[in-house]
Amino acid sequence: MLNENIKAIRKAKGLSQEELAIKLNVVRQTISKWEQGLSVPDSDMLIGISEVLETPVSTLLGENVAESKADDLKAISEKLEVINLQLAQRKTSRRKAIHWLFISLCAVIVIIAAGLMVANSPYLGWDYSSPETAVVGVTYHAFEWVFFRFAPIFLIGGIIGIILTRKKA
Repeated sequence: MLNENIKAIRKAKGLSQEELAIKLNVVRQTISKWEQGLSVPDSDMLIGISEVLETPVSTLLGENVAESKADDLKAISEKLEVINLQLAQRKTSRRKAIHWLFISLCAVIVIIAAGLMVANSPYLGWDYSSPETAVVGVTYHAFEWVFFRFAPIFLIGGIIGIILTRKKA
């Protein structure tokens, strides 16, 4: 029983015979002999094995350690289910945020366009003899010119984004 328990617990901990041997300061063949039942560790070594494998000595000496693969698979599947649920929630919230970003982009474009149309290019009637007025007028004109060239493209892209990120039924 001891040999089977050492082997089962070592494998459950993900250790090779070599790794366990290094941690116990013995050669790998010693671990192999213990696991084959050809020799038995002394009491001090048994305590060392229990410490390295983080298992009580009574468990090492007790009945066979059952490898509960069904329980492990169930625990793993439950964890994966929780992770998948979290990922789905994160994806949904990200999609909603992007959706509202596109809506905001379209609203800002429409508001700026309406404001510029209502203003009706006031810089056209300004006196450009003052350098400050000239700089502000040219800047305003450049903004208006660039805005009305690119706003339709961004507006169409925003509308497409809104359609693509809407909640699917």
